[in-house]
Amino acid sequence: MARSFVGPAPLLWFSSSFRISVGAPASLFARVWIPDPEEVWKSAELLKDYKPGDKVLLLHLEDGKDLEYRLDPKTKELPHLRNPDILVGENDLTALSYLHEPAVLHNLRVRFIDSKLIYTYCGIVLVAINPYEQLPIYGEDIINAYSGQNMGDMDPHIFAVAEEAYKQMARDERNQSIIVSGESGAGKTVSAKYAMRYFATVSGSASEANVEEKVLASNPIMESIGNAKTTRNDNSSRFGKYIEIGFDKRYRIIGANMRTYLLEKSRVVFQAEEERNYHIFYQLCASANLPEFKVLRLGDANNFHYTNQGGSPVIEGVDDAKEMAHTRQACTLLGISESYQMGIFRILAGILHLGNVVFMSRDSDSCTIPPKHEPLSIFCDLMGVAFEEMSHWLCHRKLATATETYIKPISKLQATNARDALAKHIYAKLFNWIVDHVNQALHSAVKQHSFIGVLDIYGFETFEINSFEQFCINYANEKLQQQFNMHVFKLEQEEYMKEQIPWTLIDFYDNQPCINLIESKLGILDLLDEECKMPKGTDDTWAQKLYNTHLNKCALFEKPRLSNKAFIIQHFADKVEYQCEGFLEKNKDTVFEEQIKVLKSSKFKMLPELFQDDEKAISPTSATSSGRTPLTRTPSKPTKGRPGQTAKEHKKTVGHQFRNSLHLLMETLNATTPHYVRCIKPNDFKFPFTFDEKRAVQQLRACGVLETIRISAAGFPSRWTYQEFFSRYRVLMKQKDVLSDRKQTCKNVLEKLIVDKDKYQFGKTKIFFRAGQVAYLEKLRADKLRAACIRIQKTIRGWLLRKKYLRMRKAAITVQRYVRGHQARCYAKFLRRTKAATIIQKYWRMYVARRRYKIMRTATIVLQSYLRGYLARNRYHKILREHKAVIIQKWVRGWLARTYYRRSIHAIIYLQCCFRRMMAKRELKKLKIEARSVERYKKLHIGMENKIMQLQRKVDEQNKDYKCLMEKLTNLEGTYNSETEKLRSDLERLQLSEEEAKIATGRVLSLQEEIAKLRKDLEQTRSEKKSIEEHADRYKQETEQLVSNLKEENTLLKQEKEALNHRIVEQAKEMTETMEKKLVEETKQLELDLNDERLRYQNLLNEFSRLEERYDDLKEEMTLMVNVPKPGHKRTDSTHSSNESEYTFSSEIAETEDIPSRTEEPSEKKVPLDMSLFLKLQKRVTELEQEKQVMQDELDRKEEQVLRSKAKEEERPQIRGAELEYESLKRQELESENKKLKNELNELRKALSEKSSPEVTAPGAPAYRVLMEQLTSVSEELDVRKEEVLILRSQLVSQKEAIQPKDDKNTMTDSTILLEDVQKMKDKGEIAQAYIGLKETNRLLESQLQSQKRSHENEAEALRGEIQSLKEENNRQQQLLAQNLQLPPEARIEASLQHEITRLTNENLYFEELYADDPKKYQSYRISLYKRMIDLMEQLEKQDKTVRKLKKQLKVFAKKIGELEVGQMENVSPGQIIDEPIRPVNIPRKEKDFQGMLEYKKEDEQKLVKNLILELKPRGVAVNLIPGLPAYILFMCVRHADYLNDDQKVRSLLTSTINSIKKVLKKRGDDFETVSFWLSNTCRFLHCLKQYSGEEGFMKHNTSRQNEHCLTNFDLAEYRQVLSDLAIQIYQQLVRVLENILQPMIVSGMLEHETIQGVSGVKPTGLRKRTSSIADEGTYTLDSILRQLNSFHSVMCQHGMDPELIKQVVKQMFYIVGAVTLNNLLLRKDMCSWSKGMQIRYNVSQLEEWLRDKNLMNSGAKETLEPLIQAAQLLQVKKKTDDDAEAICSMCNALTTAQIVKVLNLYTPVNEFEERVSVSFIRTIQMRLRDRKDSPQLLMDAKHIFPVTFPFNPSSLALETIQIPASLGLGFISRV
Repeated sequence: MARSFVGPAPLLWFSSSFRISVGAPASLFARVWIPDPEEVWKSAELLKDYKPGDKVLLLHLEDGKDLEYRLDPKTKELPHLRNPDILVGENDLTALSYLHEPAVLHNLRVRFIDSKLIYTYCGIVLVAINPYEQLPIYGEDIINAYSGQNMGDMDPHIFAVAEEAYKQMARDERNQSIIVSGESGAGKTVSAKYAMRYFATVSGSASEANVEEKVLASNPIMESIGNAKTTRNDNSSRFGKYIEIGFDKRYRIIGANMRTYLLEKSRVVFQAEEERNYHIFYQLCASANLPEFKVLRLGDANNFHYTNQGGSPVIEGVDDAKEMAHTRQACTLLGISESYQMGIFRILAGILHLGNVVFMSRDSDSCTIPPKHEPLSIFCDLMGVAFEEMSHWLCHRKLATATETYIKPISKLQATNARDALAKHIYAKLFNWIVDHVNQALHSAVKQHSFIGVLDIYGFETFEINSFEQFCINYANEKLQQQFNMHVFKLEQEEYMKEQIPWTLIDFYDNQPCINLIESKLGILDLLDEECKMPKGTDDTWAQKLYNTHLNKCALFEKPRLSNKAFIIQHFADKVEYQCEGFLEKNKDTVFEEQIKVLKSSKFKMLPELFQDDEKAISPTSATSSGRTPLTRTPSKPTKGRPGQTAKEHKKTVGHQFRNSLHLLMETLNATTPHYVRCIKPNDFKFPFTFDEKRAVQQLRACGVLETIRISAAGFPSRWTYQEFFSRYRVLMKQKDVLSDRKQTCKNVLEKLIVDKDKYQFGKTKIFFRAGQVAYLEKLRADKLRAACIRIQKTIRGWLLRKKYLRMRKAAITVQRYVRGHQARCYAKFLRRTKAATIIQKYWRMYVARRRYKIMRTATIVLQSYLRGYLARNRYHKILREHKAVIIQKWVRGWLARTYYRRSIHAIIYLQCCFRRMMAKRELKKLKIEARSVERYKKLHIGMENKIMQLQRKVDEQNKDYKCLMEKLTNLEGTYNSETEKLRSDLERLQLSEEEAKIATGRVLSLQEEIAKLRKDLEQTRSEKKSIEEHADRYKQETEQLVSNLKEENTLLKQEKEALNHRIVEQAKEMTETMEKKLVEETKQLELDLNDERLRYQNLLNEFSRLEERYDDLKEEMTLMVNVPKPGHKRTDSTHSSNESEYTFSSEIAETEDIPSRTEEPSEKKVPLDMSLFLKLQKRVTELEQEKQVMQDELDRKEEQVLRSKAKEEERPQIRGAELEYESLKRQELESENKKLKNELNELRKALSEKSSPEVTAPGAPAYRVLMEQLTSVSEELDVRKEEVLILRSQLVSQKEAIQPKDDKNTMTDSTILLEDVQKMKDKGEIAQAYIGLKETNRLLESQLQSQKRSHENEAEALRGEIQSLKEENNRQQQLLAQNLQLPPEARIEASLQHEITRLTNENLYFEELYADDPKKYQSYRISLYKRMIDLMEQLEKQDKTVRKLKKQLKVFAKKIGELEVGQMENVSPGQIIDEPIRPVNIPRKEKDFQGMLEYKKEDEQKLVKNLILELKPRGVAVNLIPGLPAYILFMCVRHADYLNDDQKVRSLLTSTINSIKKVLKKRGDDFETVSFWLSNTCRFLHCLKQYSGEEGFMKHNTSRQNEHCLTNFDLAEYRQVLSDLAIQIYQQLVRVLENILQPMIVSGMLEHETIQGVSGVKPTGLRKRTSSIADEGTYTLDSILRQLNSFHSVMCQHGMDPELIKQVVKQMFYIVGAVTLNNLLLRKDMCSWSKGMQIRYNVSQLEEWLRDKNLMNSGAKETLEPLIQAAQLLQVKKKTDDDAEAICSMCNALTTAQIVKVLNLYTPVNEFEERVSVSFIRTIQMRLRDRKDSPQLLMDAKHIFPVTFPFNPSSLALETIQIPASLGLGFISRV
């Protein structure tokens, strides 16, 4: 096999045939894919034809931009071609015509975003995209839909892969594996979980085994201890697991086993930022406040070093405390006890506290722990170890040499690393311990026949920093990818060889060199192990060895440019750079042995258990108890006995162990048939239905999907069967090309269509095409269809346009005629108007001109006046301003002159002053000089004398002046005083006048205010007066209007009075109609409630019959296991248990009561029972007991209400109460005695079964006879006691009826008695029937209480009077009875009737007069009268029956007396006496005296049942004899037993009949004819028991002769109920049979087969081929379904089944057809198209036509098809506008919202002319339907069975005319 190593570039993975080849016609508008840095690939169209040699392509992008795309000058590769739209969204990627990366990515995106489909096939791989949203596609209905289907028949699903694995396991007898891989957060664990759920459901173990529940219960445990939050996923699995689900030979789940791989232990001690440790630590911290967790001394997660490093202790939306509760529940379910759980939590808490231990450095080489260090102290307390010892060994280590041992202190860093290593080691051991216990819980003791493995393993990982864990993970993915490539290649080549076509070896990417680089000798792992053995080996030295060994020698190994501590490996998916730091430490995984020894010496018992495997040498080839090789996960410890071997085992590194585990895993996978599921993470933000193209492409490259495409594309990826090719491309063929041989026809056509023969190959059954050829054929087909459409459109449009033109021409001529006439009239009118307008215009213009002149003249004069005034004012203002300016100038100039003068004067004075001062200074100077001399003094003295003289003279003058002035002053003072007085008086006068003026002013102001107020009041008064006047006018008008209205109303009232008088007459009629409507509504509601109750009851019956069948199977298995004959235990007669209970329910119930005593074996010989079934049965019994208790409590409550209502009747006779009490005590005494007898009987049976032996219990043994005699005597005594109880009960009921009101006469059962009976039922076998009886009693009590409550208060007084009248009436009746007893018998009846008629007539007349004014009371009285008449009629009929019964007994006694006399005369033996009575009855009887009875001997009963039931062939009876003959024969035998008053014989016959019918149905229950036959006969037998029961309701249609044949001695109403239950079980079995027959036909006939040929073509399907929709041999068609329906109908009609029952069967059949068809339509994308909708509607119309032919249209069957009809209409209607959405919402009322949206999402065009449904339209539909309240269920319940009813159908056949054919072998019975 040739292999080529292909680089990682995705474009190089695909053949150039996917691109625009040089020779291909790359025409205008061809669509291509071009690379894009954002969207990875972008779609574009060619704007110019490509020609060879062009370097640039002109492209038009989808966003409207134009682009010049330059081709690569080296490769000259053209862009990838895009697939046709018809191929987009395919279920299988291999169905695409062009197989390349952009086509794959686009197809996945369209399915995921537009259609909301998360699953897609890619050849043998299922691609699953995580939607990050809960989807309703995993229910049990979906599982049932996928069960049994071929993988390509349904839409892609994880269930389809699981079904394929399960089917191949059962078919090929080969183990299977499902490999689920993907990135963290892609949904691997969920996919694996759903696969396991599917296996548990389809294998039949979901209801009988808890393995799947236990496996699912292990998920919370494994997730808590193995999952953690990472940057990519909140719940990332940090380990791999492989779960083997074991199956037995019947392919039922019996157990499971889990293997785990590579737990990420480093996460225990270190977490990156935004990451968490394992969930269990945070769950413990969140639950630290629980009382039982107080001893762990935990707290918040941020307080611990091992949980706070990531800085993200909380996950949004996750409650760790609740998760802890789920984890503990799961542990309990898996059998981990509470003590072990607390042990696990102690160890985990100890790890947390160990992480908080802190070391203190002494020096560079040693450290210590502080004394009494709290975290270490808590750790030691939890682990049960000594503090000093653990503290010592955490800071020291032991070094052993050849001669002695050293204890060496370690540094702080080494101590910290040792502490972390110890924590990791403890956690790993605990993880393994939990996994082992989970496997123990899942282990089964039953031998495993085969298994299906589910591998949930990590996908390819690459981070910014990649370490040892990522290296191991990618190594495992390399191995899995190699296995995947080989498997895909193998399947591809096998397909070619199977079809016998020539093929060449396909080159594919072989990653063996990469695997050799890792695991070969001197490979990376080998060098790593070697470096770990070196004493001073480090990561750096190991890196250098890698560089020296592989650099430049292996193309897949590279060295980073800027690092000497890293290396790069070219994996199959991508290049990954690994950091060497930490590789050696993680590979060694070293733990100090002394620390482990300290833990092993722990007082905590669980801790040493974790390290037990350290003491055992575990070989990789040693087998476990399950027979498989265990996978080593952690390093093994050496044992003491073999030091050499243990040392070798101890040296195994993690890498070595992982390599061994991986080899074992690959061996397991290679030994199984693999199935692949690749999970894709659509985005990194967990947004629902958001698709990131870059991330998706990375994962597609990494998971091998594109490699599958490449291998498929290298050969012939497109494959068609000849029939599918012919159907699809028939349009490309001419009539002469079509031959009878389809294969030759296809060959001839292909040779014409495709010239290059290398583009296709012809196989045995298929045609193989190269990539792109299907797209070419589709283009040819679309062109041909388009040309045909254009031609049809051309013709039709031409015809339509011609018709339209002729209509338009005729209409135009008519319109023109009328328009032209109208235009002429309009023109004449226009001329007249024009002349008139001219005259008007003349005068109007003159008027306008004159008025304009006058306006202008007036305006001019006004303007002139204003202008002249303006000018004059301006002149005046100018003169005035000039005059004022002159004045101002005058004053200003004067002011200026004065100012100048004053300044001048001031200046002159100043100058004078200055000059004079100067002169004075000079003079003063001179005087100072002179003063110094004598002459100066003399002169001065002379001058002084002169001056004194002058001064004296002046003084005298001044004195004179003073005197004059004093006189003047005196005069002036006098004058002043007088003037002052005068002025003061004037001032006072002025002040007074001023005050008066002020007062006057204030008065004026107030008066002005008053005037203003008065004016305002006046205005207000005027307005009020006006409003009053208006109001008065309005009131007057209103009054007048009111008067007129009153008059009109008076008239109307008179009319209404007359109308009311008329309506009063009709009121009674309307009330009657209303009451009738209410009655109809209530009846409908009651019918719905009845149907619900009937459905629940029938489901209970179904469950009971299933458990019964299971019980019988187990009994048979136990019998086969024991295989010891027990003759005393094989009695099948169940009459004893029937006698024990007053209610005879079913012989099967009786058998269940007797089974424990019959099948009891010694304890040492007991066979192991099916405990799961036993527990479920016990649970079911408990549920029934609880229901019984609930109903009993309800009865107690109702009984208390009845007692309270009865207590209100104060005038109840005390004597009658005493009598009732006495009767009740007597009854209790009898029943206690009955109970004692029953216990004695059970003890006898038990003693007989326990102490029996074959000799003692033989039929002829004395002990056996004695015991049987005792048994017979006890049974007889029991019957006598039971009859006494019945008589006493009937007396009680009759007495209570006499006391209770008349309204309560219809009460069928006394609630108190029923309550006591229910309390006395202790046998578990009677619970089911007791439950039914309780429900009926409950209903009766409710109706009784309601009616009593309504009528009691209103009629209490009337009832008291009625009781008194009844007493008087009773006395009269006694007198009348005494009188009648003296009359002859014939006269008695006449007299009593005459008396009663007279009494009723008088009473009627009396009450008519009494209630003449109250029609309601009269009506109630009439109703009570009718009830009384009915009671009298019933009493009369009872008397007649009693008379007939007594007459028959007289005849029987007379016959017996005659027989005795004959026997005495002949003196025959006792044995002959028994046989003798038969012949005298039969021989002398004449045909005309035949009574319609059949007599048989008691010992012939088994023979009768055998010939009539067990060995009867329905086909012969149905064809040759009357319908229902076995039922008639059995009823005639019952009649004879009733005639003889032999209750034992009646019970025995009915019990044997029921048991035999059940045996027949169990033996031949899958035969429709048998089930239909016995359903018909069971119903006929039931109708006969009703028809001849003697009850009036069933005797209405009987003839007088038939009424004579009624049963006389026994009331078989309870057996009628048993037969009704049996009929229900048979009906349900019939439905299951016809469902099994129809199921394979429905999908093929209703969906896949093309009833209308040529409407829909088959689309390409890819590798997963669906079932062909073309009618091949063996394919079911619609005709097959119709033929089967005809067969069912004819069989039921031949068997004489009731017509109503046939309608119910047909309704059920049509429901199954509609539900299965719709469910498959909702799960198949290829079926959701317009043409398929037409096919479905046509098929439904054919079914409706079948109903019409059979006259079954009123059966309700058509309504069951309504959801399917609406789904078909939904496929055909328009789906574009809002109006279309509204129409869809109103049309699809029988479909749920989920179903409508699903159909719209799945809608797929088959031809290019159809359009897809837009996402916006689907959202519009969802918005419109958001308020609709319907079920979220996607699929219909195809297993639903409508409740069945058996309407009474009396037979007109006379019993005496029935002849028994000799073919039945019933010669031993005789006619009576």
